Amino acid sequence: MDGTTVEEMRAALRGPVTGPHDQGYSEARTVYNAMIHRRPAAVVRCSDAADVMAAVDFVRDHGLELAVRGGGHSGAGLCVQDDAVTLDLSPIRWVRVDPVAKTARVGGGSLLGDVDHAAHAFGLGIPSGIVSTTGVGGLTLGGGHGHLTRKYGLTVDSLVGADVVLADGSFVTASATEHPDLFWALRGGGGNFGVVTSFNFQLRPVHTVGVGVTLWPVDQAREVLEWYRDFLPAASEDLNGFFAQLVVPPAPPFPEDIHGQKMCGVVWCWTGDLAAVETALAPPDGPGAPTFHFAAPMPYPALQTMFDDLMPPGLQWYWRGAFFDRITDDTIGVHLKYGENIPTDLSTMHLYPVNGAAARVGKDDTAWAYRDAVWSGVIAGIDPDPDNAETIRQWSVDYWEELHPHSMGGAYVNFMGTGEGHDRVRATYRHHYDRLAAVKRTYDPGNLFHANQNVRPADAP
Repeated sequence: MDGTTVEEMRAALRGPVTGPHDQGYSEARTVYNAMIHRRPAAVVRCSDAADVMAAVDFVRDHGLELAVRGGGHSGAGLCVQDDAVTLDLSPIRWVRVDPVAKTARVGGGSLLGDVDHAAHAFGLGIPSGIVSTTGVGGLTLGGGHGHLTRKYGLTVDSLVGADVVLADGSFVTASATEHPDLFWALRGGGGNFGVVTSFNFQLRPVHTVGVGVTLWPVDQAREVLEWYRDFLPAASEDLNGFFAQLVVPPAPPFPEDIHGQKMCGVVWCWTGDLAAVETALAPPDGPGAPTFHFAAPMPYPALQTMFDDLMPPGLQWYWRGAFFDRITDDTIGVHLKYGENIPTDLSTMHLYPVNGAAARVGKDDTAWAYRDAVWSGVIAGIDPDPDNAETIRQWSVDYWEELHPHSMGGAYVNFMGTGEGHDRVRATYRHHYDRLAAVKRTYDPGNLFHANQNVRPADAP
C-alpha cells in the first residue's frame, strides 16, 4: 500500500486508519505476545459492522492481504501480518445482557472480562478462558474452554447466533435456522469464514464459586498425576480442576517460603452448593499431603482475573497444544522431565479438562472435533526478556515433540503455534476438515480469510 491507497481507505471508512508513517503505528501493531514483530500495511480500527463491510470490500477489491484482530491474544500473532491490512475490532466492544431471556449480545471486539462483568450482575456467565483480557472472538471461534467447561461445556456450546461479514462484503446472521452450515463452522472452525461483528450467547447460572489452589513439589508430579487422572474424570461436574506445572510466583496467596520453587498442582473451581465448598475443596491427600493449599469462595469475575497480573501484555510467548484422552505412565514421565526443567519463572504447562458437559455434545454437532478428549494441554514458554525467546521456544517444542506420540493427534486450534504446517490443521479438525473446506468454498471461495490456522476452500465439484 502506498500513501494514496491509505488515504483512499481513510475516505471509505469511519474508523481511523493507521499506516506505517503515522503517529501511533507502533502501538496499533502491537499484540499481546511480544515475540511478534510484524509490520502491517495499515491497521483499521473498525467502528461498527458497516466499517467492517467497507474494509473487507476495500481490501478485496484492491488485492490486499487481510488479517482480523479481536483481543490480540493470538499466541501465533495471526492478527497482524507483514504488509497486510489488520481489521482491528477493538472499538466494537460492548455487551448487552437480556436478564429475562438470559442471553448476551457481545460485540466482536469485546474481552472476556467485559462479558464476565456485565453478566455477573444478573448471576450469569459463560464458560470461557482463564485470563480476562482474552478476546471473546478468537477464543469463541476456536471452541473455548475454561473453569466452567465440565459444568457447562465449551464456549461454543453457549453460542446461539453470530453476525458475520463475509468475504463478498455482505452481512449475514448465522444460527441454527439461518445459514446453519456457517453456524456449524463458526463453532470451532476459527476465523476462516468471515468477520464476526457480534456474538449471541445463552448465559448460564454462575455467581460466587469456590476457588482452590493445591501445590506439591514438582518431583512429586508422578504421584499427583497418577491420582489426578483417576480422580478428576470421576468427580462431580461441579468441580473443575486444571493441572499445572509452574514456578511459584512471588505474590499472594503463596507464602514466601515457596516463592520461586518449581511445583505442580491443580487450580480448582467449584460451582456447586457453597455450603459444601469446604468439603468439595478440602486438601486432597491421595498423592500425599500438599505443600500448599488455598480455598475460598470468590465472585466468578474475580477468578477470571486471578492470572491477569501474572500474565500481562508484552511478554515473550511460544506455545504448543495437544489433546489427550488419557494420561499414561509414559506421558507422566515426560511431564516430570520437563517440569523439573522449566526454563523461566513464567513458563508453564496446563492440562484443562474438556470432559463432562462438553463431552455430551454430539461429535458432529459443531466443528470442534475432539468431543472424545478428556484434556486439552498447552505448553507455554513465557518470559519478559527477548534474549530468552529461543530458550522458551525450544523447551516448548522439545516438550511437545516428546508428548505428541501419546496424544490424540490434534490440538485446540487456539493453542497452535507458528509454523506447525497444514497437516497439523487437518489433524486438529480431524474428520470435520472436509466439511469445513466445503463451507469455506461457499462463503470464502477465494480464501480472503487465510491469516489463521487455515482451512483451504474445497475444490469445486
